[in-house]
Amino acid sequence: MTTEVNELAPDAPTLDLERALEAIFMVADEPQGLVALATTLGRPVAAVRQTIERLVDDYDGVNGTIRRGFELREVAGGWRLYVRGEYDRIVREFVLTENPSRLSQAALETLSVIAYKQPITRSAIASIRAVNVDSVVRTLLGRGLITEVSTDSETGAIYYGTTDVLLTQLGLNSLDELPRISPLLADGAEGFDDQFH
Repeated sequence: MTTEVNELAPDAPTLDLERALEAIFMVADEPQGLVALATTLGRPVAAVRQTIERLVDDYDGVNGTIRRGFELREVAGGWRLYVRGEYDRIVREFVLTENPSRLSQAALETLSVIAYKQPITRSAIASIRAVNVDSVVRTLLGRGLITEVSTDSETGAIYYGTTDVLLTQLGLNSLDELPRISPLLADGAEGFDDQFH
């Protein structure tokens, strides 16, 4: 049995609540709280909670369904899709071997911000770069160059930091060996390093 979602537009067709939640979870980078989901979908919190419970059971293979390679997990007061633990190695190898191309300029810039400002949230990175960084952060996570280091208990925002893979790629022993920024900038850059260290 499926639950339908009424669109905000009066003439819009109704949507299946389970499919609508799946669509949101597919693009969400951070855990999604029940209240935010209910507000977005225009449905009661209880209906969203029950639908999420059905999705969890469905993905876990309860009641004869096929156990998926991903799971819907509650973290930091919200819900998010994750690769199941037993498939981490396979996914990591796929990302590293199938996507060995060089990083884009946007990825390099985002990685630099994270390296110098960590731990840092995605929204803070976007504020510094003045662009949306969702897909770039996913790329860097997929390549193992950054990782989730903590979650803000009040907002659910995820803090990112660099990994040992980045140090290996750069040939560094620690982040302390990163170059100072000030000498790389034009006149008037005094004090810039203080913002990053």
